[in-house]
Amino acid sequence: MTVAVEKPEQPQKPEPPLKTDAVPPAAASGARTRKVSRGTVVAAIVVVWLVLFALLRGRQTLTLAAADLTDLHRWINDLNDSIGANRNSNPLFLYFFNEIRLVIDTLVTFVQELISQPSVGRPLPQIGWLGVVGIVGYVSWAAGNWRVALLAVAGFTFFGLQGLWQESMDTLALTVSAVLVALLFAIPLGVWAGLSDRFNRIVTPFLDFMQTMPTFVYLAPLTLFFLIGGASATIATVIYASPPAIRITAHAIRSVPETTVEAADSLGATRRQALLKVLLPMSKRTVVMGVNQSIMAALAMVTIAALIDAPGLGKTVMQALESLDVGTAFNAGLAIVVMAIVLDRVTTAASARQEAARHATGRFATWRKPLLAAGGVVAAVLVYMSHTYVWAAEFPGEGATGSSIVKAADTTTTWVQDSFSGLTNAFRDAISYGLLNPFQSLLTDSPWWLVAAVLIALGVVLGGWRAGAVAAVCVALLVGTGLWSDAMTTLASTLVATVLVMVLGMVFGVWMGRSLLVDRVLRPSLDAAQVMPPFVYLVPFLALFGATRFTAIVAAIVYAAPVAIKIIADGVRAVPEATVEAATSAGCNTWQIITKVQLPMSRSALTLATNQGLIYVLSMVVVGGLVGAGALGYDVVAGFAQGQLYGKGLAAGFAIVLLGVMFDRITQAAARRVSA
Repeated sequence: MTVAVEKPEQPQKPEPPLKTDAVPPAAASGARTRKVSRGTVVAAIVVVWLVLFALLRGRQTLTLAAADLTDLHRWINDLNDSIGANRNSNPLFLYFFNEIRLVIDTLVTFVQELISQPSVGRPLPQIGWLGVVGIVGYVSWAAGNWRVALLAVAGFTFFGLQGLWQESMDTLALTVSAVLVALLFAIPLGVWAGLSDRFNRIVTPFLDFMQTMPTFVYLAPLTLFFLIGGASATIATVIYASPPAIRITAHAIRSVPETTVEAADSLGATRRQALLKVLLPMSKRTVVMGVNQSIMAALAMVTIAALIDAPGLGKTVMQALESLDVGTAFNAGLAIVVMAIVLDRVTTAASARQEAARHATGRFATWRKPLLAAGGVVAAVLVYMSHTYVWAAEFPGEGATGSSIVKAADTTTTWVQDSFSGLTNAFRDAISYGLLNPFQSLLTDSPWWLVAAVLIALGVVLGGWRAGAVAAVCVALLVGTGLWSDAMTTLASTLVATVLVMVLGMVFGVWMGRSLLVDRVLRPSLDAAQVMPPFVYLVPFLALFGATRFTAIVAAIVYAAPVAIKIIADGVRAVPEATVEAATSAGCNTWQIITKVQLPMSRSALTLATNQGLIYVLSMVVVGGLVGAGALGYDVVAGFAQGQLYGKGLAAGFAIVLLGVMFDRITQAAARRVSA
């Protein structure tokens, strides 16, 4: 008997697809087009630029000599003369600009007579040095803690030991006046922006624009309407210091949990009650941080405002820089740094005070109010003594400590120049001849229309059509200012400095992002570096490199590097740990993890760091006009110093704004495209 065994069915092989000559394989599987990367397009644009530069070098460069003026510059000069002649007869000035100037000038004069300048009928201010130190110590203790109070007392006493008491108090008077006026407008506008989406959308572009403009730019237009002096400086400072407070206040209001607001509404609270009882109390700490940023911005502007005859430490630094007196500039710059640190620490401690008080326990917390009351009495007694007695009103001594600092700084400068001039000159020449000069020649010796086309094309490729349109408008207006060549020189210095900033940012940012220990060590120094006004950075590098454009570039690098480093560090740290572990398990070494995983996944942070680095560098490069940087910065400074160049200086300020807007729009658009 035979048993039939059935064979299992074999799976049939799929028939191969029919081949046709009419349809190519790519089309049969769906049409796929290879997308050209943006990097390739940028490289192609640069190659075309270099080829055309070689063929057309030196033609149609729109060069303008330092003493030459265009019709626009002459028209601005005539406008300035006309405004000066009709200032006391034109109704717009009689009832608007002159009144604003009078109010601000009255406020500034009042504060100055209170703490820095002789008041009516007195050879000294109403409150002398001992009273000011007492008030500062008491306010610092009440707003922060006893450590901050000791720092404040020591810092303000140091101003007197330097022989810079009156200059320091003039700077403090302008800063306080400007911050008071700025907060009077900024806090309500910030609350409005926090409550209204529509108003927030309207005000945000203006805030972006105001924060993009370097400090230099605010000064020239305001002198046209408010003349030079403390009033114009204060008004410029108010405008410059307002955006941080508005923006941070709006953010604080919007950060209050929605559930908390809904709970207040359910209890029948009106909109006013919800604002006063819920939103503002819960936003207090963040709002105080906004006040801190406004104070830092105000101090930076007040020092720069020495260009329009604002009194204070900035004027001392500026005069010393103009005469290359490094010792005096260092002494006054040190006072500015100390004031910035004290004001920053006090306001930072005030922002943390509420939370610290909530968790405070023990005898000290119980006795704090009686101790504060006793401290208030002591401060009042010191104020009375400084008002009554000369020894408590006028700081004793002749600033022996300051003289020692000046001599030490001069001696150190001479030693550094004698000992390291070969090294510093070699470093300067390597950067100048190897990088800066060729790039500057490429920008200034190319036909203006070629550079314009390249800038617009890069705007389109990197940021999209809107960024390209902004670049086109900015380029057209730059040509209209008559300062194309100077603008390209400033552009070259800015871009070279930004490249070096990004190199430092990636090296130290990656290091900090990968190591918490390194972050804890470096971040306090980076935070402290961001507190210092830009004026101060010029002094040490003036000692190293002399009055050259390279001094401004190195100062710009050091000024902009901290913000770029911190942004990149935060971006690297935000890369998911699981992704890094997966790359490690796949056999990647440290270099491969950084270059193939962490940096590519931090592209948005890198683009943002580039944006902020460009803006910071631009603001510092133009300040470098004080130490021989030339180009637009020099044009602005010369416009303040020489009346016939006022129109050119004002046009240079506008050109700086255009460069800043173009940089900001392109890099922000590129950041959005990377994040999308």
